[in-house]
Amino acid sequence: MNTVSRWFRRQIANPQVVTLALALLSVSLAVFFFGGMLAPVIAAVVIAYLLQGLVARLTRLGMPHLSAVSVVFVSFMAFILVLVFGLLPPLVRQLTRLVAQIPAILAKLQTLLLEVPKKYPDFFSENQIQEFVSGLGSEVVGLSQTVLSVSATSFIVLVTIIVYLVLVPLLVFFMIRDSDRIVNWLTDFLPHERQLTSEVWQEVDVQMGNYVRGKFWEILIVGSVTWSVFSLLGLQYALLLAVLTGVSVLIPYVGAAVVTLPVALVALFQYGVDPHFYYAVGAYLVIQALDGNLLAPLLFSEVVDLHPIAIIVAILIFGGLWGFWGVFFAIPLATLIQAVLRAWPGAPADRDEHTIEA
Repeated sequence: MNTVSRWFRRQIANPQVVTLALALLSVSLAVFFFGGMLAPVIAAVVIAYLLQGLVARLTRLGMPHLSAVSVVFVSFMAFILVLVFGLLPPLVRQLTRLVAQIPAILAKLQTLLLEVPKKYPDFFSENQIQEFVSGLGSEVVGLSQTVLSVSATSFIVLVTIIVYLVLVPLLVFFMIRDSDRIVNWLTDFLPHERQLTSEVWQEVDVQMGNYVRGKFWEILIVGSVTWSVFSLLGLQYALLLAVLTGVSVLIPYVGAAVVTLPVALVALFQYGVDPHFYYAVGAYLVIQALDGNLLAPLLFSEVVDLHPIAIIVAILIFGGLWGFWGVFFAIPLATLIQAVLRAWPGAPADRDEHTIEA
């Protein structure tokens, strides 16, 4: 206890540590208590942070700041309009048709699975297969009902979408235009002794900026390639499955495994157990393998220097705390924790640097 007490007093006596701790605590409490109300602001901050790199690049090329902001913002709005009016309508139509076909897909799956006990009677029984299909059907039907209940026909959801479409772009424009003023205003509230906080922010800024932009291109490339391959194979719901495959890269390891199920079920329902089924599933597995072993290392290299065990643990912990959004932001949060641990006085990296300097 004396050791812990001495460590605690030493940390409290360090103004750098106190400033960093208060900054982290303030942001955490603000998100926890006001996250729901400030959701458009948080979304705008993330988007503006993503676009700020493009603005900085254009200004380095000699373009005036306001012109760079205008070019980036207009491009962003064009991208959003393409998503809303070009991608969203066919995506909703395919999702609605797929949900309507779920009973037929499950019936065909049950028919195929009932052949398994005949081939392997020592390992599987007919009752086990029926219980498995019944349980799977209940879960899938429950999920589909949830999806339909939160459809665009809901008045509340429609109002929320309109608010986001109007409010978020407006916030994004002012955030990227006045980013320096906003940052200076926020830093005025911090104590002058904030070197430790600045070190943490600099590391997080470098890593997360590259990570977010890399993930954007990874989603775009993986989704586009998947849509092209599935369209060439004639697979139904190619656009929907491509979007799911692209989004799956946001959740390392887990996302690819989860999306395998709908891809396999759609291919099985359309083709049955024939070569076309194996072509579709094999193509999906090849795309995921190329993404994990070629595209992701090429885009990220050592940007996010996290061990796979740390990534999995972060997904489990933050997913258990905040559900889907916890899983979504698991890697950014883990990167923040790693930056804090590296910069914290007395951390192993800190001691190693002093040893090298000595």
